[in-house]
This record gives sequence, C-alpha cells and structure tokens, in this order.
Amino acid sequence: MAEIIRMPKMSDTMTEGTIAAWHKKVGDKVKSGDLLAEVETDKATMELESYEDGTLLYIGIQEKESVIVDGLLAIIGKEGEDISALIGGGATTASAPVVVAAPVAAAPAVASVDTSNVKATVVRMPKMSDTMTDGTIAAWHKKVGDKVKSGELLAEVETDKATMELESYEDGTLLYIGVETGNSIKVDGIIAIIGEAGADYKLLLQADAAPAVIAAPVANTPAAQTASAPASVVAPVANTSSDSRLKVSPLARTLASDKGIDIKLVSGSGENGRIVKRDIENFKAPVAAPAASANTASTSAVAYGVESFDELPLSQMRKTIVKRLTESQFTALHIYLTIEIDMDKAIEARASINEVAPVKVSFNDMVVKAAAAALKKHPMANASWRGDNIRVNHHVHIGVAMAVEDGLLVPVIKFADGKSLSQLSAEVKDFAGKAKAKKLQPADMTGNTFTVSNLGMFGIEQFTSIINTPEACIMSVGAIKQVPVVKKGQIVPGNVMKVTLACDHRVVDGAVGAAFLQTFKNLLEDPIRLLA
Repeated sequence: MAEIIRMPKMSDTMTEGTIAAWHKKVGDKVKSGDLLAEVETDKATMELESYEDGTLLYIGIQEKESVIVDGLLAIIGKEGEDISALIGGGATTASAPVVVAAPVAAAPAVASVDTSNVKATVVRMPKMSDTMTDGTIAAWHKKVGDKVKSGELLAEVETDKATMELESYEDGTLLYIGVETGNSIKVDGIIAIIGEAGADYKLLLQADAAPAVIAAPVANTPAAQTASAPASVVAPVANTSSDSRLKVSPLARTLASDKGIDIKLVSGSGENGRIVKRDIENFKAPVAAPAASANTASTSAVAYGVESFDELPLSQMRKTIVKRLTESQFTALHIYLTIEIDMDKAIEARASINEVAPVKVSFNDMVVKAAAAALKKHPMANASWRGDNIRVNHHVHIGVAMAVEDGLLVPVIKFADGKSLSQLSAEVKDFAGKAKAKKLQPADMTGNTFTVSNLGMFGIEQFTSIINTPEACIMSVGAIKQVPVVKKGQIVPGNVMKVTLACDHRVVDGAVGAAFLQTFKNLLEDPIRLLA
C-alpha cells in the first residue's frame, strides 16, 4: 500500500520547510535509508531519508517551494498503484494548495496558455536563506541575447543576509530579463527566461500571469491578451545604459567601498565593460572641472533655501531588520537593567594580555568572555521563550552585533564559554571581515542564545537594544568614560563603563537579570577570573 511522506519537524522552532533539492524523481526506485531530498529549515539545510521501500509515485512540492510541518511531500508505493485518493485528501500545504490538489503539470496557468511547444525555461528567484522573502538583483553578468551554459554566473542577488551568486542551470540563450539591476522581486518570481534563440518566451509570461486573467474575465482578443502582460514584457530592460546597470564584480565593489571610490567614475576593462579588481587598483580620481557658468545647471549644488532630499530603496537586510525587531518589540515583554562597571583593572589586564597574545584582544572580546562565563552561572539569562515552554540552554552561543553598510548583522560565536580571549578575538575579527564583504552565510548567524551589542567605540555612553528573539536577553555596552569616582573615601579619576541588559520578562525576572549583571560586573572588575 502506498505511503505518504510528510514534512518532518527538524528543529524545535520549525514551522515549515523548503525543498532545497530532490535527489529522486517520480518513477525512481527507492529503498529505506536512501536520500530523498534536502530540506531547508529555519536552522540549516538537512537531509531527508526514505523510511519506505518502493517506487516514488508522486512529488507534491517542487524545489524551492515550501510546505508546513506535516504537509505532503511525496508518495511512495508500488509501481502503477492508484494514489488519487491520497493526493486529494492527504496534503496540508500552506504555500501551494493547488499543487496538492493536482499534479504540477495541471496548474491553472498551463491550462489557460499552451506552452508545450515553447523551447525555453523560466528562471525564478530562488530562496537563498531561511528568512528570505524577496531578493534584489545587485548585478547582471549576462544580457539578453547572450549564450548561457549551465554553471555560468547569471547574476548577483542581494538577500537579507548576504550578496550571493546565481548560476544558470540551463544551456541556451538569455531571451528575457524580468528584473532590472537594483530592483527587487519576491521569491519564486520570474527573473529571466533561457531557451532556444527565437523561442516565443512571451507565452511563458502569459502562462505565469494566467490566473489573474481567469479571475477577471476579459474578451479573448489579441488586444486584451497584450494588456494582461506586464510592461517589461514589451520592452526588456537589457538594452538600458543607465548608471543603475553598472557591471561590477563583487571584489571590485568591495575594494571601491574600502578605498572610498565612487564606482560610477570607474571605467570597466572586463567583459562587456565589467569593472574588475584591476580597474579599482589603477583608478585615478579625475581632476575637478572648472566651476560651472551661471547658465549651466548643476545637479550637485543645492541653492540656499531650496528643499532637497534623496529617497533610498530598502535593502533586503533593512526589510528583515524592521520585520524582526518589530515582531520582538511587540511580543517580548522588555524590561531594562543598567549597571556601572569599574574598568580600571580591565584596562590594565588588557594591556598586559596584548603583550603576549597572538592576536590583539579588544574590550569587546573581554565583554563577550565575561558574558559567557556569567551565563554559565545564571542559565535563565541564557534561556528562550518557546510559546508553551521555556528552553534553558546549557550551551552558550553569543551573537555579536556588527554594523555594516546596509544595517546590522549578528554572527554567532558558538560555545563562547569554552574559548580563550585570543580565540574569541580571532573569531570576531574573521566575522567582521566577512560581514563587511557580505560573505557571512546563514549558518554563521543562527543558534544564538544571547547577544552583545557594543556601541562604545562610537562614544555612546548608554543605550538600550531590542531583544534578538527567540533569546531572552540582549546586553548593550557603552563607552569607557573617565569620570570622578570615590575610592577609599577619596575622589579620584576612574574609568567607568555602563551596560544595559534588556530582558524578556516572560522568561527573566528582574532579580535574575540583576544577579547576572552582578556576576558580569565582578568578572570585569577582577578580570584575572576570566583566565580561570
């Protein structure tokens, strides 16, 4: 008898999974223990094995599509077995109920427009991270009419986590580009079409838009069909030559940013005028032109008393920051606790450590080390809210908030309590370099049980942070400031640092947070304990 394969719950916080790749296709023989698919969860990409022997009769979710936990993924049974009853009643998908009700080939879009003779394939925006909902085209590496081979770089896509490369999985000609450089599109939206030269790709676009045509009936005339297609179908964007279409390699873009070079002033020597590393290295700033005459309009000068502004599009990172922090602010019950720490001994200890340490240790490294040690003594500060229970973590994974050009990233130091100051310093520096170059991977930013946010290097004395859910605490670290302090009844100069702990009151009571801060304070005021 045929068996339904459902989406398993692969992590404690998982509500749905995305099929990253199928390793079997319909009609394949499957044995128990065989790898069926790779599933992208909210934590990682994991392998899904079969627990049945038989033939793969049905796949309900295609690659890059998502399904809720316990939703129908596939059906395994005897070859030729009737599974229509299972398909009709066994699925509980959230993302694609139409797929469950009937095989993919019978989707409404295909029924309304015949694309069987179109020798071309649609390229859709893939889901490149667990939290990605849409992607921005950072750069195209091919233009309409170019020959494309499987494995060649098509474009660079900016997600909410990093800028990643999108390769082609097809051989053919790039017939259509649906998203201009700098523009965004939802996951699974059409970004390009690749196929035989001359293929009627517009039928594929009409097929994709067909459900909207069915929902609002119109006369079946050529004029009506043309009106239903988006404007970009009529005028592909590949022939534009505006500055937003600059072709720049990721390395060249990073080097230009580091050197403070306006990328628009650089001439590209690479293929099709692409700006590459050598162009940045050889770039010489142009000599300033004479002042414009009174009759010449200047777009850069702003006359006194004239209102002006720039409107900046939201990056994927900024959208995700807004979404996650809004959710946290209105779900976690924030309370804030502030304490002052005498940093005199910490300053002396750091200077002594750096005389022998293989890498330079920063005050932030000492903060992370002290926080990790304090969390081991106060595990409730290392806990997280799970809706119907509280998880108390025995491992210490500390997220270190890092400011980047587009917003904020939080790479995670795993098992921070077991690492030396030198190890912590090296790992934080490595993450900082990756964050600046947008090379952090999703795995680098998951699993945090506590977060440290430090703005002391910017001179900020005190601030509060929004909790990085699902963790229960985040600590805001201010600058070390020299102030008058009382020691042994005398007013003397001292170095003081303020830290503020934001706690989710559903998990951490004020007394628990205060006890954690007291331990943290004691460790930094007597830093020899950090080496124990």
